Amino acid sequence: MTTINILYASTEGNTKSFIEKLAVIAESTGDEFHARLIGDETEYANEEQPYVAFVPTYLTGGTGIGPEVKEIFTNALGEYISFGNNADYLKGVVGSGNRNFNVQFNLTAIRYGNKFGVPMIAAYELRGSKFDAEKIYNKIKPYFGE
Repeated sequence: MTTINILYASTEGNTKSFIEKLAVIAESTGDEFHARLIGDETEYANEEQPYVAFVPTYLTGGTGIGPEVKEIFTNALGEYISFGNNADYLKGVVGSGNRNFNVQFNLTAIRYGNKFGVPMIAAYELRGSKFDAEKIYNKIKPYFGE
C-alpha cells in the first residue's frame, strides 16, 4: 500500500473533479489517498509528508508567456508551498488548463516546477478523462515510494 498526498487549487471545480477521479483509483488499488484543497482561506501549516501539487492555469495580461502574464486564482497554493519548509516536501507538479490557450496551457504548473525546482510531472485538459486520471495516477505513485 502506498500513501499518496495531494495539495491542490480548484477555482471552478475542474481540479476537484479530477482529484475525485484519482481518489477512486486509489480506493480500487488499496492505496491510502489524502487530498487537500488550498485556497485563500486556508491557514498555513507545516507539511511533514511528501506531496504532489495539482494546479490549474488561470492567467491575465499579455498574450504569451512573458513576465506580463500574471497568475490569478491559484496564488494561495503557491504561497502555501512557499511557507516554512513546505517546498522541501513537494515532489512534483501536475497541471491543467485549456488547450485553446496554446502556449499558456499548463503554464502555471511549469512555473511552479521551475520556482520550486521539481518536475512538472504531467498535464491534462480541463476536468480530465478517466484515462487521464489513470495515466497520471501511475506517474505520481512512484514519487511516494511505490
